[in-house]
Order: sequence, then structure tokens, then C-alpha cells
Amino acid sequence: MVKLILFAPLIGALIGGFGWKIIGETAAQYVTTGLLFLACALSWIVFLGFDGETQIIQIFRFIESGSLSTDWAIRLDRLTAIMLIVVTSVSALVHLYSFGYMDHDPQWNEDESYKPRFFAYLSFFTFAMLALVTSDNLIQMFFGWEGVGVASYLLIGFYYRKPTANAAAIKAFVVNRVGDFGFALGIFGLFYLTDSVSFTEVFAAAPKLAETQIHFLWREWNAANLLAFLLFIGAMGKSAQLFLHTWLPDAMEGPTPVSALIHAATMVTAGVFLVCRMSPLMEYAPEAMAFVTFLGASTAFFAATVGLVQNDIKRVIAYSTCSQLGYMFVAAGVGVYSVAMFHLFTHAFFKAMLFLGAGSVIHAMHHEQDMRNYGGLRKKIPYTFAAMMIGTLAITGVGIPLTHIGFAGFLSKDAVIESAWAGSAGGYAFWMLVFAAMLTSFYSWRLIFLTFYGEARGDHHTHEHAHESPKVMLIPLGVLALGAVFSGMVWYSSFFGDHASVNRFFGIPEHHVSEKDHGHDAGHDQGDGAQADKADTHAKKADGHAVQAQAPIGAIYIRADNHVMDEAHYAPVWVKISPFIAMLIGFVTALWFYIWDPAMPARLAANQRPLYLFLLNKWYFDEIYDVLFVKPAKALGRLLWKRGDGEIIDGTLNGIALRFIPLVTRLAGRAQSGYIFTYAFAMVIGIVVLVTWMSFTGGGN
Repeated sequence: MVKLILFAPLIGALIGGFGWKIIGETAAQYVTTGLLFLACALSWIVFLGFDGETQIIQIFRFIESGSLSTDWAIRLDRLTAIMLIVVTSVSALVHLYSFGYMDHDPQWNEDESYKPRFFAYLSFFTFAMLALVTSDNLIQMFFGWEGVGVASYLLIGFYYRKPTANAAAIKAFVVNRVGDFGFALGIFGLFYLTDSVSFTEVFAAAPKLAETQIHFLWREWNAANLLAFLLFIGAMGKSAQLFLHTWLPDAMEGPTPVSALIHAATMVTAGVFLVCRMSPLMEYAPEAMAFVTFLGASTAFFAATVGLVQNDIKRVIAYSTCSQLGYMFVAAGVGVYSVAMFHLFTHAFFKAMLFLGAGSVIHAMHHEQDMRNYGGLRKKIPYTFAAMMIGTLAITGVGIPLTHIGFAGFLSKDAVIESAWAGSAGGYAFWMLVFAAMLTSFYSWRLIFLTFYGEARGDHHTHEHAHESPKVMLIPLGVLALGAVFSGMVWYSSFFGDHASVNRFFGIPEHHVSEKDHGHDAGHDQGDGAQADKADTHAKKADGHAVQAQAPIGAIYIRADNHVMDEAHYAPVWVKISPFIAMLIGFVTALWFYIWDPAMPARLAANQRPLYLFLLNKWYFDEIYDVLFVKPAKALGRLLWKRGDGEIIDGTLNGIALRFIPLVTRLAGRAQSGYIFTYAFAMVIGIVVLVTWMSFTGGGN
């Protein structure tokens, strides 16, 4: 069943990409979409019926080279099961949505065939993502990782006639390769120290890595911290964390279904999945995880500030994606990996719905994306309005404080913030996330008010002809709305509830824990005690002889001294309600700015012009990178081209060749006299040279 989930999208991609001329465009669309819905249905069956025990499903031998031996195998555990439903559910709905959105695309002429290629790219993207999340070793993960990068390049640049789309595709490809260099170094380091790339063997060696020093960049480093940091560099690229974030907002230059697929649940979550997958290593790298926490909190704050002033509807949602990814990394950085996956899980539903809802707005407004040209659309497109409202309620975290009743983002975001308070002792990460929650509420409601309320702005003809999207685009919105409303409440206990529930969900062994610390079960009945006991005992046989270390059991690993989740449960009331208060402040401020006093934003932008331009230009990261990296790279390219190729190669070498070759040709012509003594003389000269060489080099011995 799992093999079919993995390969169904690949089969669809091959049929859609190469067989559409035989079966026709429409049939190719139906085949690719049907296979994705099959994979989605099977993924939910696997997820709901999974018993928590890790399974390794062999496909075939992959690489055999010296001590490097890898299989292509599927690692099926709870992390894999979660990612299966996230990837296939969003991808299947995006395929269905694309039937309507891509039906009459203005980027293409009537006689041009583009739909089969688009659907093939979507399916190939999904296959690469599934190959990544089902991997059983780092080499297989890297192949899936790069496959996703190639597919994203094709999808972001699908409108290749648009210079901005081409530039965005190149930007995404280059920035991700920068991150991938760190990821590759991490894989090399793990293989160097463990002689394996298999997750099971690497996880078993993690305690030893924590005690190992490695020389890198002219100094000694703790191996676990260094390797965890290098792996996170790869995650920074894929999941668009600060400094490697610049590609993500530009990636929405592709069609809206592509934006939903990349931003909501697939490519950008690969980095979060990597950190959670490598939890047995990350738990032994406290310095690296402190950096993950800091950068995640900084990213959440940065992206939220930039989202305040963006006017492109998709760009606002793109920056919210960047911010929410920061939340996920904070949860992982403080060691509550289940919460990181919880927010990843709920985020997939409401963020996909927000992007597809934005696509429905764009479709209704004849591809207008500037929110300043919207207004008063709630009566024109009521179903889209309802979907966008649900998505906004989810992302801003609307619910009943101090209960487990609320929209998806209310439960998962609050769990992240409570974990940040516990993991940072109420420090930087906690306050950055709370402040980011307030800003998220403001720009999310700003989007709603500018789009659906007030007077119609922009082109009058466009507003007059605005219409609701077809059912094939509205059905995915309805399905995603169910997830945005109920996913948090249904699965709260499994991701962030009592220890027994979390243990069962992630396949972590149960064990007895004595009460300590807070007077509650602070021994962290998260399987860590059992795993710690194993770590103490598995190295010895009954007769006292040492045996090989074993990997911890379960989809995630939490050390015995990691009590962050316990402390988060016992956070003070003011901590638990702080996200809700932040949401209310953002909501009321947006009401003031865009409903009660619509002239206020313009006045504030005029009074605070430097700050406004700073945020509008995204903290000038693109300009700074242009000065530091792009222009020097162009200058070096011109130097190598004009001086290297032009003067040295074309000038020197070609000049020499033009003079030397005719001379040699004339001499060779003279030597070709036809007389025997000429050739005999040449042979004698050759023998003399050979004897001389052998005499000096000892070749005669």
C-alpha cells in the first residue's frame, strides 16, 4: 500500500508528461488527479490505522560503494504517516482546484498546450516530496530533497514568458542550493564519523557523537553540535528561515495552485520534518538547537513585520508562511518536536485554504492581485469569503481561552508559544512569537477588510464582472475548511496532550516514572525515560560484555532531562492567554485602520516614511544581497569572460597556436621528404631520447 502511495504520483507524472498526446489533454488531467486522490485515500488509511511501530519496507538496493551501502526503502513511522496525509491531501486538492484555475490561463494562447505539462509537474513535485518524507537514509532523503528543488524550479517558472517568474525560479533554485551545501556537508560528516547514512545507525551513534571532537574550519568542534548545525543550514534553505528566506515570497510568481502546494504543506515543511526526524541527534546538540530556537523566533518576527505593509494578496500570505515556519522551528528548537509537527499539520489545512482562497479572489477579479484594487467583494464571492474567513480565524488563533475549543491555529500556535515560554524561560523566543502573533492578526484581518469590505476600488469594469469561482475550485476550499476548523481539536491530545497519548501516537514505549520537579509527572513520560534506560543498559549484555548501541524507539526522541513539554503544560495563566490577547490587539487595530478610520494607514505611512519603506522593501535584504553577492559574482564572471576567456585563451593560446602550428607544419612538411635516411635518423633520435630517460630515471633496472 505504501509503495503505491509513493509511486502513484510518479506514474501520473509520466503519463501526464509523455502520454498526453496519446490519451489527450483532458484524460491526462484526470489520470494525474485520480492517482493523487488514490494516494491520498491510502495515506489516510495508513495514518488512521497506524499502530505506532516503525516499519522498514524494502524497495531495492540503491548504492553499493565501499563501505557505503544504501537501500531505497520506506521508513514508515508516525512522522512519515503525518507527512503522507499532509502532502497527498494538499496535492490532491490542488490538482482538483487546478481544473478550474488553469482552464483559461491568460499566460497561454488558445492553441498552446500547457495543462498536461502543469499537471505532470505537480505530480512529479508530489512524488519527490513523498520520496523525501519516506526515506530511510540520508542519501535517499537528499535525492528527494533535490527532486523537490527541481520540480519547484519548473513550477515557479511555469509562466516562463514573465521575467519575474523566471527570476523567482532562479532565485529559489540558487538560494536552496546554498542551503543544500550545508545539508550535504552534514551528510558527509555523519558518514565520516559513523560509517553509515542509515537513520537507524546514525541515531544509535548520537550519544557517542556528543562526546566526539571534530576539526572543521581551523578549529575543534563538538561533532553533534556541528553536524546538527550543518543539517539545519539545509533546513534553513528549504523552510526559508532568516538569511535564506528571500526566495519564498517571490515563489508565488507561479500559478496560485503552485503557491499553495509549495507554501502550505510540502516543500517548505521539509526543513521542519528534517529537524524532527533527526531528533535523536538534535537532542545531543544543545548549542545548535539554541541557534534553531533563536533563528526561528527571529524569522517569525521578521516575516510578520514585512507582511504588515505588503499589498499583493499572495505575497501577504507568503510572508505569513515564512512567519509560521519560524513558529515550528522554535517548537523543535526547545525540544518539543510533537508540537512542531502539530503546527505543521494544522498549518497545512488553513494555509492551503488561504492560498486557494486568494486564487479564487484573483480568478474573480480577472487576475488582479493588488488588494488596494479590491473592496466590497464579500457579496460578489460569498463562498470564497466564507473560506477566507475560516482560514483567517484559524491562522490568527481564534478560540476559547484556557480550553481546547477553537480553530486549528488556536490550539497549535498556543502550544508552540507555551513551549517557547517553557524552553526559553520566558525569554526572547516567547516574546518574539507573541509579538509576531499580534502582527499576524493585524495583517490577516487587513487582508480580509481590504478585500471584502469597504467600497469597491480599482477598475470599475473588473468589479462589475466579478463572479464566484466554479465548483471545482470551491470543493477543495470546503474540504480544507473542515481541517482548518477541526484538526486542532481532534488531534490536540495526540500531539500535545498527556504523555500516554503522545507516547502511543508517536510509538514511544510506555514506562514507569516517579513524580518529581513540579509535583507532576515531570519525569517526562515521553518515552525518554525508557530510552534513557535503554541507553544505560543496551551497551551491556547479561554477562557484562559490551554490545553495539541501539537506536531509540519511536518516531521522535526526547532525552530524559528534557522537561519542556511538562513545564509548558503548567505555564501560568497569563502565558496561556497571551496569544489570544495579542490576536485581539491585532484585530482591533486592523478594525481601526481599515474600517473605522480608513485614512489612518496613509497618514501613518507618511509620518513614519523611513520605517514604512524599510518594511515595504523587506528590510532591504534583496538590496544588501545584491551588493554583497550578486554584483561581485557578476564582476567575477565578466573578469573570467573578458580577461580569462577573451585575452588569455583567445589572445594568448590562440595567438601562439596561429604562429606555432604553421611553423610546425612547415617543418613537418620538410621532414616528410620520402628518403629512407630521414626516417632512420628520426628513429635514432628517438632511441637516444629513450635510453637517456631510462638512465636518469632508473627505468633500466
